[in-house]
Amino acid sequence: MFFFRIKEYLRYQLLSGYRNGHGIHSPFIYDIVSRVFRNKTDKVVVSKISGLRKELLSDRRMISVNDLGSGSVKASQRERTRKVCDIARYSSIPEKYGILLSNLAREFGGPGIIELGTSLGISSIYMALACPENTIHTIDGCKETLNIAKENFGKAGTENIILHCGSFDDCLPEVLDDKNPPGLVFIDGNHRREPVLKYFDLIARKSSIHTVVVIDDIYLSHEMKDAWHTIMNYSKVSVSIDLYRLGILFFRTGINRSHFIVRH
Repeated sequence: MFFFRIKEYLRYQLLSGYRNGHGIHSPFIYDIVSRVFRNKTDKVVVSKISGLRKELLSDRRMISVNDLGSGSVKASQRERTRKVCDIARYSSIPEKYGILLSNLAREFGGPGIIELGTSLGISSIYMALACPENTIHTIDGCKETLNIAKENFGKAGTENIILHCGSFDDCLPEVLDDKNPPGLVFIDGNHRREPVLKYFDLIARKSSIHTVVVIDDIYLSHEMKDAWHTIMNYSKVSVSIDLYRLGILFFRTGINRSHFIVRH
């Protein structure tokens, strides 16, 4: 898997462009790349989350992690003990992409946001602080990581996050509302092809033309790459943006169907 990711990263470096939006002929995507991607996130927000991250990286508590979405371990290994600092180091979204997620939440987060995969809550906080007037529904199957996420929400002063403990299969249909489609959806859990396709299909059917879907770790494995390429060609998707780490999907009408690989 390591060599696969290296190969995909080199391919991304070779093919990616449009860093500042130059060369993009779609006015809609030019605006996204040149303005939304480059927006400055409030320094207070960045500093607050950076402080939380440092605390987590020094937290040596051992917790039992129940990974309902693991596709790379045997069933008997899915519930295992891990240090909080290790989860923060390897599972939390990096600051660079957290800031981008914050910008996307501020731009597209209304009327609400759905997140699949809370972990320790860092990505939830980036989105919640960016649009405090909107509600973030975040779902995770591990009670112990959700307890720590809840602690972090309190420290960050976020009051617009609703936690859902359970599987995505059970919780996602409950939070999707036909009358109020989500503005932004962040899929960061269960990194296997079939579940990702299933969740995306459900989200797409419940979304409006204004909904934006972000998928994390699109080149984590062969099956995630395959899921990403399948989703890119989904009938409702009009535009996709490949950032190597993240994939961003739009359902807008009235624009030419296109795919962009953007250096970020």
